[in-house]
Amino acid sequence: MILLRLFSRLPFPVLYFISDFLFVIAYYIVGYRKKLVRQNLMNSFPEKSEHEIRGIERDFYRHLCDYSVETLKLLTVSADELRKRMRYTNPEVVFQYRDQGTSVILLSSHQFNWEWLLVSGVLSLGVPIDFVYQPISNAFTDRLIQSCRTRFGGHPVKRNEVARELAKRKKIIRGIAIVADQYPGHAQDKKYETRFLNQDTVFFFGSQQMAELTQYPAVYADVERVSRGYYTCTLVHIGDPPYEKNSTGVVENYARAVERVIQQHPSGWLWSHNRWKKRHLQEA
Repeated sequence: MILLRLFSRLPFPVLYFISDFLFVIAYYIVGYRKKLVRQNLMNSFPEKSEHEIRGIERDFYRHLCDYSVETLKLLTVSADELRKRMRYTNPEVVFQYRDQGTSVILLSSHQFNWEWLLVSGVLSLGVPIDFVYQPISNAFTDRLIQSCRTRFGGHPVKRNEVARELAKRKKIIRGIAIVADQYPGHAQDKKYETRFLNQDTVFFFGSQQMAELTQYPAVYADVERVSRGYYTCTLVHIGDPPYEKNSTGVVENYARAVERVIQQHPSGWLWSHNRWKKRHLQEA
């Protein structure tokens, strides 16, 4: 961890020089998950030519390598520097709920750089941030990621302890952050099926369940990469209470919001994840 902290103190130009080197290795030499990435892109954008797909693919690997060094930078980056590099265009969306004494569900996706998004939310949104996470099996990696995510005070909530933490912290006005676009791989996960990026796709139903349980408004954090090392986040309403039992509005609006940002900025999403391992509820 000490060596990684020293690495994290390198200036951004040096880190991005290292990222360029990692890109050559990951894309041209190792070909990290390249077959999966290309298949995901081809299935999601059947209207695009092979030349266009390969262009998106290369840009994705560049962003992925930038993401790696940017995430490590969270170990030492200053609050002012992070605010400058991840700018919220409309934080008043959360401010107004806070001022009304209402917590808010903050849904995001694996759009670069989601780690900066989480950590900067603590600094920019004027409320404490609880974030739901799945522990990583490798203890060192899990400890490293949590050190980054809690740098400025984020409160981690294990995925299997969400209901208990909601009850325990219900009097705290806060944002509850969830990255909910990954494949819902656990058998106990309740799932929702919809059409997403030209494919039948299952989503976690947990965001909908949480909205119904808490009756909190739901907001999607739409991240855009402005230039290398600089991002903006625009908050988009996707659900307002009261929610009816067994409704699907929040999870469906979330899927549409994620789809829209991917279509606008296709190289910025995590294509190396096996998102479509199974495509239907009866398979998942």
